[in-house]
Amino acid sequence: MSYRTEYNQSMNDPEGFWRKQAEDLEWFKFPQKILSLDEDGIGYWFADGEMNTAYMALDHHVKAGRGNQTALIFDSPVTNTKTRYTFSELTDTVAKTAGMLAGLGVVKGDRVIIYMPMIPEAVISMLAVARLGAIHSVVFGGFAPPELALRIDDATPKVILSASCGIEIKRVIEYKPLLDKAIDLAKHKPQSCIIYQRPQSVATLIEGRDYDWTALLSKAKPVGCTPVKGSDPLYILYTSGTTGKPKGVVRENGGHAVALKYSMNAIYNVKPGDVFWASSDVGWVVGHSYIVYAPLLQGCATVVYEGKPIMTPDAGALWRVCAEYGVKVLFTAPTAFRAVKKEDPQALLMKPYDLSKLQAIFSAGERLDPPTEAWLSEISGKPVVDHWWQTETGWAITANLQGVEPMPIKSGSSTMPVPGFNVQILDENGVQVPHGTQGYIAIKLPLPPSCLNQVWGDKNKFRDSYLQFLPGYYTSGDGGYIDNDGYVFVMGRVDDVINVAGHRMSTGEIEEVVATHPEVAECAVIARDDELKGQVPMGLVVLKSGATISEEELQKQLIARVRTSIGAITCYKDTVVLARLPKTRSGKTLRKTLYKIVNGQEYTVPSTIDDPAVIAEIIATLRSKKLVA
Repeated sequence: MSYRTEYNQSMNDPEGFWRKQAEDLEWFKFPQKILSLDEDGIGYWFADGEMNTAYMALDHHVKAGRGNQTALIFDSPVTNTKTRYTFSELTDTVAKTAGMLAGLGVVKGDRVIIYMPMIPEAVISMLAVARLGAIHSVVFGGFAPPELALRIDDATPKVILSASCGIEIKRVIEYKPLLDKAIDLAKHKPQSCIIYQRPQSVATLIEGRDYDWTALLSKAKPVGCTPVKGSDPLYILYTSGTTGKPKGVVRENGGHAVALKYSMNAIYNVKPGDVFWASSDVGWVVGHSYIVYAPLLQGCATVVYEGKPIMTPDAGALWRVCAEYGVKVLFTAPTAFRAVKKEDPQALLMKPYDLSKLQAIFSAGERLDPPTEAWLSEISGKPVVDHWWQTETGWAITANLQGVEPMPIKSGSSTMPVPGFNVQILDENGVQVPHGTQGYIAIKLPLPPSCLNQVWGDKNKFRDSYLQFLPGYYTSGDGGYIDNDGYVFVMGRVDDVINVAGHRMSTGEIEEVVATHPEVAECAVIARDDELKGQVPMGLVVLKSGATISEEELQKQLIARVRTSIGAITCYKDTVVLARLPKTRSGKTLRKTLYKIVNGQEYTVPSTIDDPAVIAEIIATLRSKKLVA
């Protein structure tokens, strides 16, 4: 079937299209009502179906005779540990872990917070909560206590599952003191905490509240799967909450399972028995969707990796894992590839590995800049597929559908809308703009399965945050354009627009040019306030390892490149070389924080930052050049 035929079916008969996809899953009671709409056009999918996501992801495969097939591969270079679970072993462990939770009173609808490192127990915890029909909320391991406390108060968990520590490249992070402080700060107090003790740091338990995971599990009895409605929540995942209260994105069981199962076929072209690796963390939406649920729903082996793209032990880590386990599809963020490119620009560390089973490399999380895409394609010889999605959707909005009809790749584009997503480019009045014209990227309601339709605990927040600006549409918060061939170009957040003497342009467009310089590993372009022009762009760049170019010469060359590619109207002139850029733990560059620093505004170092010390380094560099006070 062609892409156009598949897409048109999803637009012309959405209920028929998604009913067909739902038939690929084993329901306890197949849904009769495929789509329900409220007065605002908000969709609720498969509401009356009865199911259990953990059953679909585990028990179903054992029942189908695939119990001896590998389900989960754990690889931890920081602890020198490797483990495999078959579907039978993982099902049994999840059933017993669910029994452990049930023994502490967890029932359908209860919330359980999971605050864990990248170890198998994190995945097991999620599936065990789902098995009980309860609702999990995973908080990235090592999050600061105030941020964890906010989530505790919002989700009001009965139980918190955690570990004694997480392990970074050169340090052990004790989780228990952070957890204790968060509970002290929170108004809501969980009844129980279960702590998985790791030998690198054994935590002190509080009598009456805390339980040792291993001891409790040894006494637990396995339990079966609790049926839930398709519209019942599977999980709450909080969007970044660096200012104000974070939003708890609610993911419903039915639409989530159907969309993710479909995506494994249509987008990634992986089949049962294939090995799929999303190099992310279960604390982020990518980890929820493509480390845990989608691969297991499809009957694939998923890789849980406790390490980094570099320094564990080197920039060949991604290729080592792909070769060792026969990974068919690798999915990670652009920042991971840029880190590898910086450390190993000639990809010499890739050469020892047999990557013959690797068929495609997918990227998401932030825009895949064309220079990184070109480098990755050249050194790997594999299709490099950018696709765009959000925490709020849970899966790709635009992608190059490898399992339907692979399209020619256009550098800088995440290709075309995925079936189910009616993507349009609108102006501020909600009027569709011509092809090639930048505007607000919006999705016409109703949204397809898996997308959020509510924010936890606040019935008006979803409407106010996402539907109010452009009535009848979900506003993505990103800007971009669609070209004459229908390819979507996501140029960045709409607040990442620079206004130079009345001319509006995307910082992403300028970044694209700066990143093409052969000595630049990665960059961020931000708007700097200017008395004459209002704003002018400033380039903050990190050079490749071994680069010898002077900052003065680099600045001259970048000015010339930007003028040639975009025009003198950009007024690009300032380039600052940094040792590194500030990033979240998921790899996104903290552009808003950089903007505030450069423009002398008050800022808060977000709790999501990977290493707070980088801020002081950047300020010192900018001061040395008299660019900040």
